[in-house]
Amino acid sequence: MAHQQLLPLPIQRPCLLPCNTINSLQRASAAHKPILIHCLCSGSGGDTRNAPAKIRSGEIPPNALRRKVDPLWRGGFSLGVDLGMSRTGLALGKGFSPRPLSVLEFRGNKLELRLLEIAEREEVDEFIIGLPKSHDGRETPQSNKVRSVAGRFAVRAAERGWRVYLQDEHGTSMEALDSMIDLGVKKSARQGRVDAFAAMMVLKRYFSMSGYGAELVLPKQLDLQLKLLRGPAKDKDFFPENVEA
Repeated sequence: MAHQQLLPLPIQRPCLLPCNTINSLQRASAAHKPILIHCLCSGSGGDTRNAPAKIRSGEIPPNALRRKVDPLWRGGFSLGVDLGMSRTGLALGKGFSPRPLSVLEFRGNKLELRLLEIAEREEVDEFIIGLPKSHDGRETPQSNKVRSVAGRFAVRAAERGWRVYLQDEHGTSMEALDSMIDLGVKKSARQGRVDAFAAMMVLKRYFSMSGYGAELVLPKQLDLQLKLLRGPAKDKDFFPENVEA
């Protein structure tokens, strides 16, 4: 009989979510696609010596799903990202009310560093990156480019315990334009803001679906996967019970 692959060293880590929240997540996912969430706290004190070496994405649910099953959950915020060839639109989601944030004219390393700076300032712990698809749901050459950028950036984000998700963005550019017209944004101002509004539409879709359909970009490095399971350091202002006396 094949033996289960074990981690070479015992690593102590807290369970990502309380057991009652895990049960709620599993029930909520029953009507959608299955979400694999494993509680490692019962009976083992958080010891992962008997845990599979490969982390499954379902063990790290997005913020939108956590908020749905636990209204009292206190966690970080979401940054919507609409990647473009020359400009990148950003939107901020605090709770379920995303708003356009800014448009960046950076690419490559400079863009990634700027995203990390903004996330730190806005207390973001997950990035929702729009994934371009065709009208019939198929991926395009542009999809491959976005996946490449998201894969590189996910490594940097994971070093801080932050997650990167991909969300289908088909149609969000048109939705962004309609939203700007409804809000009375002048035609002369739309061009410079449409990318940020498109990022807002990506976040709205993500929240409206409670995170279902959002694809976690999981780094290959096991140590980074474990950092994602632990999550970022908790803010002392929001979690005073964790501050040592």
